[in-house]
Amino acid sequence: MTRILSLYDRAVALVATKLPEGLMLLFMRVVLAGIFWRSGQTKIAEGTWFTISDNAYALFETEYSGVPLPSHLAAVMAATSEHLFPVLLVFGLFTRGAALALLGMTMVIQIFVYPDAFWTEHSLWIAMQLALIVRGAGLFSLDALLSKSRRA
Repeated sequence: MTRILSLYDRAVALVATKLPEGLMLLFMRVVLAGIFWRSGQTKIAEGTWFTISDNAYALFETEYSGVPLPSHLAAVMAATSEHLFPVLLVFGLFTRGAALALLGMTMVIQIFVYPDAFWTEHSLWIAMQLALIVRGAGLFSLDALLSKSRRA
């Protein structure tokens, strides 16, 4: 039993270093960014860079009408957030703030739009957001580069 515990401790020590953690946090940032980016893309008119579609405005007037904001403003805020914060996550820039903003957005979606989606989707998004808020972007990020330059 002691040998098994010793092997386990060595394996834990190996994966608890900055390199594996940095790769895991990079993967988590890309996955979370992809979820929100793809959602944001559904709100943009086809063939444009960033024109919110009439369908998106209509969606906020009907299906997302529970959001306690004017529907036009909510559509603009959602489309902007779903593009800005994923870009920040991918680059690992202001990661904790971007993850916190997406956590707020997730809570709005959970409470006002899809209250039955907690266990199927939102709990996973929240877990990734909380991990990024607590751990930060990790080794492979602009946050790490900026932090290193400030210490030098």
